[in-house]
Amino acid sequence: MVVRKSLGRQFGWLWAAYGVSALGTWLAFDAFRLIAILVLDAGTTEVSLLAAAGLAVGAVVAVPLGPWVEFRRKRPVMVAMDLLRFAALMSVPAAFALGLLGFTQLLVVAVVVGAADIAFTSASGACLKALVRPEDLLVANGRFESTTWTASVLGPPLGGAAIGLFGPVMTVVANAVSYLLSAAGIRAIGGEEPRPVRTGAPRFRAGDLLDGWRYILDHPALRPLFFNTVLVNGLIMATSPVLAVLMLRHLGFAPWQYGLAFAVPCVGGLIGSRLAPGLVARFGRHKVMLTAGALRACWLFGLAFIGPGAGGLVLVMVVEFGLITCSGVFNPVYATYRLDHTATDRVARTLSAWSITSKLTIAALTALWGLLAGLTGPRTAIAIAGLLLLATPFLLPRHDNTPHHEQGITA
Repeated sequence: MVVRKSLGRQFGWLWAAYGVSALGTWLAFDAFRLIAILVLDAGTTEVSLLAAAGLAVGAVVAVPLGPWVEFRRKRPVMVAMDLLRFAALMSVPAAFALGLLGFTQLLVVAVVVGAADIAFTSASGACLKALVRPEDLLVANGRFESTTWTASVLGPPLGGAAIGLFGPVMTVVANAVSYLLSAAGIRAIGGEEPRPVRTGAPRFRAGDLLDGWRYILDHPALRPLFFNTVLVNGLIMATSPVLAVLMLRHLGFAPWQYGLAFAVPCVGGLIGSRLAPGLVARFGRHKVMLTAGALRACWLFGLAFIGPGAGGLVLVMVVEFGLITCSGVFNPVYATYRLDHTATDRVARTLSAWSITSKLTIAALTALWGLLAGLTGPRTAIAIAGLLLLATPFLLPRHDNTPHHEQGITA
């Protein structure tokens, strides 16, 4: 029987902050990409460059942030990163209003937001682990995942409508304001947050920059999951700008249709995240993670066959629904598995290293797929990514190294 479980007032504020920023992010779904295509008349290579360069440079800038975040109170770091993202994003509508917006500014803002995202993510993982009991982590991660997919259902069609009425820059304003509200929610958590105590050398060392990667690569449970998730996310995201150009430019879909094609299937993510705790309670975390992780790799290839009109729109929705439902089950299970296997004094560094690697991989593959699409065409590039994705389940951890927390899980 599924029972609604309270995780406390402090988690409630963290969840609310997460929810409002998630909604803002999805309201601005592909906003920079749409601005580049519709306002700055960018082509496939430029759109891929925007996605790749922002991620890559932002990730490089964020390398020292993991060790820096580890030994600071996490909530002030999260508030600071929210305020930084707010300021960076608001510069876009300001420049647009003055007639000064250019491709270079979009790149710079993407870098700043990308670095702040990594710092925020590493701090928020440590914050969650401190606020929630170990046996409640799957429930908490499931609620975050459900919130993500709820926002992804509501955000793109609302954002698409806003783009139709006011242009894509207005959704950037909404995203910026969401970070301001998120900062207020994190401040409202309250309570005393102790300052982390540094073990080992009292001062920052250059070697500290690599601590997160060393910890992941030395850990038999985290290492295979690390390679799997980084590659899967990279291949899926690398095709995103290619797919945007295929749908918006080659096939003539309107922005609202493009947003709808990715919003409706997100119901699958909500379904998957709600099913995850019950599936884990019945079948065990490792089996669910293996099965959902393998199934999520089977869908991308279908996007190579998109055609114009209603049939093409339906095909995108069906493929994305399958992919997102499997991801909705996999993501909270994997996030809980990762936190369970990471020592408390290593969470920020580990999550930072994980996020940096993921973003650099996405950036490299996005740039590569932009070139590939220019040489072979968007459909061929998407098909190649889909075929490569089919091999990724072999990177999932084959043995159950999980310790506990599987019994009596409630939602």
